[in-house]
Amino acid sequence: MRKITAGLFISLDGVVEAPDQWHFPYFNDEMGEAVGSLMGSADTLLLGRETYDSFAGAWPGREAEGGDDAGFAKSLGDMRKIVVSNRALELTWRNSEQLTGDLVESVTALKNEPGGDISLSGSVSVVRQLLAAGLLDELHLLVHPIAVRKGLRLFDEAETTLPLALKSSTAFSTGVVHLVYGPAEAPADAGYEEAKAHLAQGE
Repeated sequence: MRKITAGLFISLDGVVEAPDQWHFPYFNDEMGEAVGSLMGSADTLLLGRETYDSFAGAWPGREAEGGDDAGFAKSLGDMRKIVVSNRALELTWRNSEQLTGDLVESVTALKNEPGGDISLSGSVSVVRQLLAAGLLDELHLLVHPIAVRKGLRLFDEAETTLPLALKSSTAFSTGVVHLVYGPAEAPADAGYEEAKAHLAQGE
């Protein structure tokens, strides 16, 4: 089964919206390597419509310009790109197609196809739905040492909790922390009495 990996730039207060307004001062070689590794084994890119529009409006031009990031732009262009949207789209970037049918059913079928990993960049609403459905294998959060204090947060309000397991953590010289989470079972019920026992052991 193919693995789905999502990567997001996120602030200390959980904001994931408009990272272009607060993210770039923290971008360095360490982060560049982390971002590149997210797509290293992937041959398919899964995107929400807004993220696709942003990417399609920038990366083809950068590839054509032949600058320092032209190689990365070409790799994005060469990948299979699947766009999640409830309305019919005209997709102009090469190797792009629209996901059809129910999101969970379609992504489940996509995971069962032969091929490399599937990378998910941005696209918060898609990340939320795949997390809730248990279809996301790894969630990479690049946590920036800044409180943005406005904008869309990664997690919305819900009646149920969403447990995750920390798989790795790496601190960059900029203060950014790269956290990798995977699915986890719900923790056992516990309250103050259980916590108090641990406190007593630490005395």
